[in-house]
Amino acid sequence: MPLPGQASGGWTESSSALRILNVGIRNSLAPLTDDAFTQANPVAVATGVSSRLDITLNGVLSGSVCFTRPLDGNQFVGGPGTDDIQTLYRANTIQQCYRPLGLFINTATGNPYENLPGVASGVGPYVSGMGTYGSSLYETALIAGGGDPLIDTGDSILTSYITGNELIASRNGFLMPKWILNAAGTDLVTHDLQAVTAQSFVMSADSSSTTIGIIKMAPDTVQTEVVWDQRI
Repeated sequence: MPLPGQASGGWTESSSALRILNVGIRNSLAPLTDDAFTQANPVAVATGVSSRLDITLNGVLSGSVCFTRPLDGNQFVGGPGTDDIQTLYRANTIQQCYRPLGLFINTATGNPYENLPGVASGVGPYVSGMGTYGSSLYETALIAGGGDPLIDTGDSILTSYITGNELIASRNGFLMPKWILNAAGTDLVTHDLQAVTAQSFVMSADSSSTTIGIIKMAPDTVQTEVVWDQRI
């Protein structure tokens, strides 16, 4: 618990959505794209917006996915890009080089009453090279179609955050499950991946997304974080 005057008490006294449990590599060997500081959130698809997202924040967010952005120049990284940017990658032969690298540790534009190292340096550190992490930022609904919920609330037709499931990156640059348990509860099926995940959209091919991690602890109505072992 916070003592008076110390902190707001945000998750474990941190303003970051990403919680480092066992760190792999804190990687800062890449400059951020310009839109990493200016992008609106959600950045690409404005339907099925995650309930874990503060839509008033601009720029890449703590706990969001860091992507290679080769069309912006050598070594640049950033968020997934707007719908227009993702469409440019889709039409370019360089599309296979659009890939996730890890998760951003901090929000690029910083937070009120904090120093702003990202703005000052133009660099946004991200975690790569395995490790175990928790995050309070992730997709809570499919961002296309009917916006079906992804977390079991007791009456959900879908449930997908399950221990052992894979995590991939949505078109808005947030973690989402790769497999969704269908309403019959009998098997795991892809669910319009091309429309909702960044790499599948860019590659025009379902199931082409890089596995970011394996779920260890699934979020629910009581436990609001997703915890995973990272694979990139």
